[in-house]
Amino acid sequence: MKYTRKAAPAAVAALALTLTACAQSDREDGGDAGSGGGDVKDTITFGAAGAPELFDPYYATDGETFRVTRQMMEGLVGIKPGTAEIQPELAESWEPSADGKTWTFKLRQGVKFWDGEPFNAEAVCYNFERMSDQNEVAQGGPAGYWADVMGGFKSDGAAALYQGCEATDESTAVIKISRSTSKFPTALSLDSFSMQSPKALKEGDANNVTKQGDGFGYPAYAKNPVGTGPYKLDKYDEGNKTVTLVRNDDYWGEKAKTAKLVFKIIPDESTRRQELEAGSIDGYDLPNPADWGGLEQAGNQVLIRPAFNIMYVGLNPKKNPKLKDLKVRQALYYALNREQLVKTQLPEGAKVATQFMPDTVSGFNKDLQPYAYDKAKAQQLLKEAGAEGMTLQFAYPSEVSRPYMPDPQKIYEALRADLEAVGIKVQVVTAPWNGGYLDTVDNGGYDAWLLGWTGDYDSPDNFIGTFFGNLKANDFQTSVTSYGAQLSKDLEAADAIVDEAERAAAYEKVNQQIMEQDLPGLAISHSPPALVVSEKVKGLTPSPLTAETFSSVTVEK
Repeated sequence: MKYTRKAAPAAVAALALTLTACAQSDREDGGDAGSGGGDVKDTITFGAAGAPELFDPYYATDGETFRVTRQMMEGLVGIKPGTAEIQPELAESWEPSADGKTWTFKLRQGVKFWDGEPFNAEAVCYNFERMSDQNEVAQGGPAGYWADVMGGFKSDGAAALYQGCEATDESTAVIKISRSTSKFPTALSLDSFSMQSPKALKEGDANNVTKQGDGFGYPAYAKNPVGTGPYKLDKYDEGNKTVTLVRNDDYWGEKAKTAKLVFKIIPDESTRRQELEAGSIDGYDLPNPADWGGLEQAGNQVLIRPAFNIMYVGLNPKKNPKLKDLKVRQALYYALNREQLVKTQLPEGAKVATQFMPDTVSGFNKDLQPYAYDKAKAQQLLKEAGAEGMTLQFAYPSEVSRPYMPDPQKIYEALRADLEAVGIKVQVVTAPWNGGYLDTVDNGGYDAWLLGWTGDYDSPDNFIGTFFGNLKANDFQTSVTSYGAQLSKDLEAADAIVDEAERAAAYEKVNQQIMEQDLPGLAISHSPPALVVSEKVKGLTPSPLTAETFSSVTVEK
């Protein structure tokens, strides 16, 4: 039997939207050898909201990096365009053992990495062993996706989900895991688990991650990755803030329809719009919701994705011990006027969150009600906790827009005003998205921070499991709380349930526990993000996972 999952209803609807996206060139127009005619441009230029952190997807944690690496790298399992369903990618098929602990992958033959090295079962096993065998620095930070999904590394032994890989022949890789889980092999569709050239990984000392101040230092390979995808990296011009990809003419599948793909980094949304209007880019992500109507009136295409995300305020009880008190965490929640925030700062269709996952995901608890906006209750709880007038270092990211957070500063200022209105002294902190903010969050450097998550795949484990499942490595520092260990155990137990109905019921119970008993963070809202592209752009399918690919895209002259 092959494991597949059902797409969320909204994602199914998105499949019908085989619409367009991105890009144009500041360069001389030219015919596209891959499209069979001279009526399209040879370059797509897309306005990105932030810079990529690096180009090795294994160590990436943010959407701006994945937007780039997704065009270059492929995994064993892929995502069907316009949905949240998995489909074959570098593996043509897969089969589990009766106990769900051994998975046999039949691989595509004739595939090569850009450096000419063959993609085969040995390469698969090398990649998995590389991902599993990380140093302490990587384990505690940038290898977060592996830690979240696999629950541990090689050094954790039997406690880790991944237990080994065997190449039984050139086109057959057998992966062993420690327990049955609903997320396998679905989680292998994550960009972080893409297959990369073993030769290039070795030569680039790929696993040599070091600590550098509040951030991390990455080896040479992180700037020169080697994958199998339809595009490959040409150059990253940090001065001009552009990332240029070129078509992989030796690609195993259908070649990219456009010769070059350029991501132009434009942090300011209004500037992105101006560049679209001027024709210097062909599209951009995350247009301001207030601009949607005007953009369409000007002849552009606004492609609205289903909301498959959560925006939240993270709390760090390790850095600020006052946050260990449930009454303090509850007070912060009651202080926030989220209804007003959704109405004034988020697009039509946004919702106040009742839990840390959207309502399309199995395990969503329909009985949970949102915390009310209640200043008096917030102040009373702070008084009971002896935390009146407490100082809270509260951070937000700059130089970025996110699907769940179109304007971080405006959203932050609204939340900050609510907190100050109940007597909390807010210490304002900000940093560029990929210029210290994410690394500081990973390192537990803020008391509280504004962040969010767009689901990578349709599973409760990908939301609450990602946030709270790994006791050793999570941004909410649950290891220092009275509830953290039990919450991790409950999440692992729920994920291991084979029966879908029983598993959903278990997750509903855990969601209630998180929101009513633990409250490790403050779930804020769910928001439908959008892409905007010129009328000349054809062939892009908007993704509920914000996982668009550009190899099918053309831009008319």
